[in-house]
Amino acid sequence: MFRGFATLNLYADDVIAARTWYAEVFGVEAYYAYPTENPAYVEFRIGDDADEIGVIDRRYAPAGGTAPAGAVMHWHVDDLPGTLARLIALGAGEYQPLTEHGDGSGFATAAVVDPFGNVLGIMHNPHWLARHEPVAAGATA
Repeated sequence: MFRGFATLNLYADDVIAARTWYAEVFGVEAYYAYPTENPAYVEFRIGDDADEIGVIDRRYAPAGGTAPAGAVMHWHVDDLPGTLARLIALGAGEYQPLTEHGDGSGFATAAVVDPFGNVLGIMHNPHWLARHEPVAAGATA
Protein backbone atom coordinates (compact mmCIF):
# COMPACT_ATOMS: atom_id res chain seq x y z
CA MET A 1 0.00 0.00 0.00
CA PHE A 2 1.23 3.50 -0.79
CA ARG A 3 1.55 5.36 2.50
CA GLY A 4 2.80 8.75 1.41
CA PHE A 5 5.55 10.72 -0.17
CA ALA A 6 8.92 9.70 1.30
CA THR A 7 11.74 11.48 -0.56
CA LEU A 8 11.92 13.47 -3.77
CA ASN A 9 15.33 13.02 -5.41
CA LEU A 10 16.86 15.68 -7.65
CA TYR A 11 20.14 15.47 -9.52
CA ALA A 12 22.90 18.04 -9.96
CA ASP A 13 26.38 18.16 -11.45
CA ASP A 14 27.41 20.41 -8.55
CA VAL A 15 25.79 19.19 -5.32
CA ILE A 16 27.34 22.00 -3.26
CA ALA A 17 25.88 24.68 -5.57
CA ALA A 18 22.52 22.88 -5.52
CA ARG A 19 22.61 22.70 -1.72
CA THR A 20 23.25 26.45 -1.56
CA TRP A 21 20.50 27.23 -4.09
CA TYR A 22 17.88 25.05 -2.39
CA ALA A 23 18.83 26.41 1.06
CA GLU A 24 18.00 29.86 -0.32
CA VAL A 25 14.74 28.61 -1.90
CA PHE A 26 13.56 26.71 1.20
CA GLY A 27 14.95 29.05 3.84
CA VAL A 28 16.61 26.15 5.69
CA GLU A 29 19.97 24.41 5.48
CA ALA A 30 20.35 20.76 4.48
CA TYR A 31 20.25 18.61 7.60
CA TYR A 32 22.25 15.72 6.12
CA ALA A 33 25.20 15.37 3.76
CA TYR A 34 27.16 12.29 2.69
CA PRO A 35 30.02 12.37 2.76
CA THR A 36 30.28 15.51 4.86
CA GLU A 37 33.16 16.90 2.77
CA ASN A 38 32.36 17.35 -0.94
CA PRO A 39 29.01 15.54 -0.61
CA ALA A 40 27.50 13.30 -3.27
CA TYR A 41 24.12 13.59 -1.51
CA VAL A 42 22.42 16.22 0.64
CA GLU A 43 18.96 16.18 2.13
CA PHE A 44 16.47 18.78 3.31
CA ARG A 45 13.30 18.44 5.38
CA ILE A 46 10.79 21.10 4.48
CA GLY A 47 7.18 22.08 4.87
CA ASP A 48 4.46 21.19 7.33
CA ASP A 49 5.12 17.45 7.00
CA ALA A 50 8.94 17.73 7.02
CA ASP A 51 8.99 16.25 3.52
CA GLU A 52 12.42 15.13 2.31
CA ILE A 53 14.20 16.41 -0.77
CA GLY A 54 17.50 14.80 -1.61
CA VAL A 55 20.02 16.21 -4.09
CA ILE A 56 22.21 13.52 -5.62
CA ASP A 57 25.35 13.88 -7.69
CA ARG A 58 24.27 13.36 -11.31
CA ARG A 59 26.91 10.62 -11.67
CA TYR A 60 24.45 8.38 -9.81
CA ALA A 61 21.38 9.24 -11.95
CA PRO A 62 19.64 6.45 -13.85
CA ALA A 63 20.86 6.04 -17.42
CA GLY A 64 18.95 8.13 -19.94
CA GLY A 65 17.68 10.75 -17.47
CA THR A 66 19.11 13.83 -19.19
CA ALA A 67 16.18 16.21 -19.78
CA PRO A 68 13.15 17.39 -17.79
CA ALA A 69 10.30 14.99 -18.47
CA GLY A 70 7.87 12.60 -16.84
CA ALA A 71 5.96 13.20 -13.63
CA VAL A 72 6.06 16.59 -11.92
CA MET A 73 5.87 16.74 -8.13
CA HIS A 74 3.94 19.85 -7.08
CA TRP A 75 4.55 21.49 -3.69
CA HIS A 76 1.70 23.48 -2.19
CA VAL A 77 2.58 27.15 -1.68
CA ASP A 78 0.35 29.84 -0.20
CA ASP A 79 1.48 32.53 -2.67
CA LEU A 80 1.80 30.87 -6.07
CA PRO A 81 2.54 34.00 -8.16
CA GLY A 82 5.06 35.26 -5.59
CA THR A 83 6.81 31.90 -5.25
CA LEU A 84 7.02 31.51 -9.04
CA ALA A 85 8.50 35.01 -9.38
CA ARG A 86 11.02 34.29 -6.58
CA LEU A 87 12.16 31.01 -8.16
CA ILE A 88 12.70 32.73 -11.50
CA ALA A 89 14.57 35.59 -9.79
CA LEU A 90 16.85 32.98 -8.18
CA GLY A 91 17.76 31.57 -11.60
CA ALA A 92 15.12 28.95 -12.37
CA GLY A 93 13.57 28.88 -15.85
CA GLU A 94 9.85 28.71 -16.50
CA TYR A 95 8.69 25.22 -17.45
CA GLN A 96 4.92 25.63 -17.07
CA PRO A 97 3.41 29.10 -16.64
CA LEU A 98 0.96 29.78 -13.85
CA THR A 99 -2.15 27.90 -14.95
CA GLU A 100 -5.53 27.86 -13.23
CA HIS A 101 -7.42 24.55 -13.28
CA GLY A 102 -10.97 23.41 -12.68
CA ASP A 103 -14.00 25.34 -11.66
CA GLY A 104 -12.45 28.43 -10.13
CA SER A 105 -12.07 26.83 -6.69
CA GLY A 106 -8.44 27.89 -6.38
CA PHE A 107 -6.44 25.09 -8.01
CA ALA A 108 -3.48 26.51 -9.90
CA THR A 109 -0.08 25.14 -10.87
CA ALA A 110 3.24 26.28 -12.26
CA ALA A 111 6.63 24.63 -12.70
CA VAL A 112 10.21 25.72 -13.20
CA VAL A 113 13.45 24.04 -14.15
CA ASP A 114 16.02 24.65 -11.43
CA PRO A 115 19.57 25.71 -12.40
CA PHE A 116 20.56 22.02 -12.24
CA GLY A 117 18.00 20.72 -14.78
CA ASN A 118 15.27 19.41 -12.42
CA VAL A 119 11.58 20.24 -12.70
CA LEU A 120 10.15 21.79 -9.52
CA GLY A 121 6.35 22.01 -9.51
CA ILE A 122 4.42 24.40 -7.29
CA MET A 123 0.71 24.76 -6.81
CA HIS A 124 -2.06 26.30 -4.76
CA ASN A 125 -4.28 23.40 -3.71
CA PRO A 126 -7.45 23.89 -1.61
CA HIS A 127 -7.53 20.15 -0.76
CA TRP A 128 -4.04 20.38 0.74
CA LEU A 129 -5.07 23.49 2.70
CA ALA A 130 -8.10 21.68 4.12
CA ARG A 131 -5.68 19.27 5.86
CA HIS A 132 -3.13 21.86 7.06
CA GLU A 133 -3.16 25.23 8.77
CA PRO A 134 -2.09 28.06 6.46
CA VAL A 135 1.45 29.40 6.94
CA ALA A 136 1.57 32.72 8.78
CA ALA A 137 1.88 35.83 6.60
CA GLY A 138 5.49 36.65 5.81
CA ALA A 139 6.72 33.07 6.30
CA THR A 140 8.60 31.25 3.56
CA ALA A 141 6.48 29.32 1.07
